[in-house]
Amino acid sequence: MKIQVSNLTKNNDLWKGFWRLADPKITLASMSSIFLGSCLVFADGELDIFWLLITVFAFFSIEVAKNASGDIYDYQTDISVKKEDRTDFSGGKRVLVDGLLSKKQTWAIALIFYVLGIGSGVIIVIFREPQALWIGLIGLILAWSYNGPPARLAYRGFGELDVAVCYGPLICLSTYVIQLGEFSIQALLISIPLGLLIAAFLWVNEFPDYMADIKANKRNMIVRLGRQRASRILPLLQLSAFMVLMMLPFAGFSYNVLWGGVAIIPSALAAIYVWRDPEHAYRNFPVSAMALIAFLLMSLGCGIGILM
Repeated sequence: MKIQVSNLTKNNDLWKGFWRLADPKITLASMSSIFLGSCLVFADGELDIFWLLITVFAFFSIEVAKNASGDIYDYQTDISVKKEDRTDFSGGKRVLVDGLLSKKQTWAIALIFYVLGIGSGVIIVIFREPQALWIGLIGLILAWSYNGPPARLAYRGFGELDVAVCYGPLICLSTYVIQLGEFSIQALLISIPLGLLIAAFLWVNEFPDYMADIKANKRNMIVRLGRQRASRILPLLQLSAFMVLMMLPFAGFSYNVLWGGVAIIPSALAAIYVWRDPEHAYRNFPVSAMALIAFLLMSLGCGIGILM
């Protein structure tokens, strides 16, 4: 009987660990970029649901794999995050820190989902769109390199740029290319504000991990600038996203895309609270949640505007 209970607990921890690595609230980021690309496809041509689902599965798989391998390489950083500094968005997935998964299990999940993601990409390239190959390779390299060696971009001050490129132009563009087989300058342009806002989301998430990142020599932009100066740059980063959005009608977009400007409300809330208290804003107000909501609203507003 004791063995059964032990096995049940072990299986339950395995499921909890996988759920953390899948992290639905963060997966919304990649799905939002796919949504925006799909809206452009629908406006310009025919949307193939089957290949859209394959695209979604491919990106979901790489997301899980990236989170798993990242949790291993980020272990020394994550274990140094104090309990009072933990949030639902920062400090890694903590499957190793909280003992939900062993290192072997985490590597197994990473390997399985890298294979699933790459396999889905190969199917897309062979049976749907060969031009998706170069985008897929860039995405795979950036996904691994965020935490993984040898680049370890998040440790060298390039993690924010990595995330901006991946969750903005790369995912949106790949969705369009897979569907219609051609590069779209409009897909590139409209995804830039999205990339800037997801970079702002990551920027906000790095405030709680500041002391742990310093200890682990993780030289992201918040560590390089310090919390005080970084809090002053956050609104500039967000403002740049809305400035690009406002210029889109001059690039041939309908003025309806400006519905994406509704994201300015949660963006402003996050910026104000971080500005007022760079050291502890995340303890007193859901600044990370507001930054993520801003990203999601930007995608939703622009997408609906395109469809209108």
